[in-house]
Amino acid sequence: MPTPPTPPRRPSSAPRSAPPAPSSSSGLYGGWGAREPLRRGDTVTDPTTGRRRARTASREVPAAVGLVVEDVETGWSGAVVRVEKAGGVHVVVLEDWKGRTRSFPLGPGFLEEGQPVRLVPPVAPPPAARTASGAAPLRPGRTASGSFAVEGARARVARGSRIWVEGKHDAELVEKVWGDDLRVEGVVVEGLQGVDHLAAAVAEFRPGPGRRVGVLVDHLVTGSKETRLVADALRAAPGAADHVLVVGHPYVDVWQAVRPARLGLDAWPVVPRGRPWKEGVLEALGWPRDTPADVARGWQRVLGTVRTIADLEPTLSGRVEELIDFVTGDQLDR
Repeated sequence: MPTPPTPPRRPSSAPRSAPPAPSSSSGLYGGWGAREPLRRGDTVTDPTTGRRRARTASREVPAAVGLVVEDVETGWSGAVVRVEKAGGVHVVVLEDWKGRTRSFPLGPGFLEEGQPVRLVPPVAPPPAARTASGAAPLRPGRTASGSFAVEGARARVARGSRIWVEGKHDAELVEKVWGDDLRVEGVVVEGLQGVDHLAAAVAEFRPGPGRRVGVLVDHLVTGSKETRLVADALRAAPGAADHVLVVGHPYVDVWQAVRPARLGLDAWPVVPRGRPWKEGVLEALGWPRDTPADVARGWQRVLGTVRTIADLEPTLSGRVEELIDFVTGDQLDR
């Protein structure tokens, strides 16, 4: 009887260290599935043919704070905390979802969203601002909000009109994405410390021609407490209604307006009703939550993942753009 043919075997490779434990795609910094750790400059095995092939050429990516990458050699995933020099060599410090940090040589050998990248030192952002009439000539590039960047723009003297947001976190998020635009337009963003104070704030501000107010409200959905408070505030100032625009997003907190994928999540954790939302989210993520300082640090970790408007849900970004257009559209406030 003829000897049956020997089945094809995958080419062997040099011994490697044990592969890391399989990672879940819903982990904080995202997993790309279990894999053998790769070496810098190594080849990879095509899963369909079993043949060795060179890795895809890496593209250069600035190691900006908040960028989530994976070191291919060790499987360590984390967000960029900083770039520094150690022993005369540039290294990038990554923080994983447990808050642990580890340093790696800056350069090739990383994955971003499954694609090979070469980390390079971050560059200081160029002076940028929203395009405006009489502004300096455009330079190639865009602001974080997607507006054209301009060269040599200076902050304009503040307008009489204002944008109000509910609290500090809302203001910090708006500043990070739209700050350049707002400075050249002369728009000041102020915190209300909660929509409960909206009626009193409108009465004190006295909106009118040349003094518009755009208000961004959390959880502005049918039947919510916020919706009732906004209606009460507008009824209390009928003469100012034409100069006040209130818009909102559906999220309980502005944290949710950051796309969960930026933190490696499929979706934000669901917090039971009656439980403080931020503390519930921090607990679900395994982050410290017991003190206001813990909450503040948690928010900074979330905010650090935001790079551009593309990292926000359009249900927030569209409303902010609407408010900017409203407060800068007053012909008397020039």
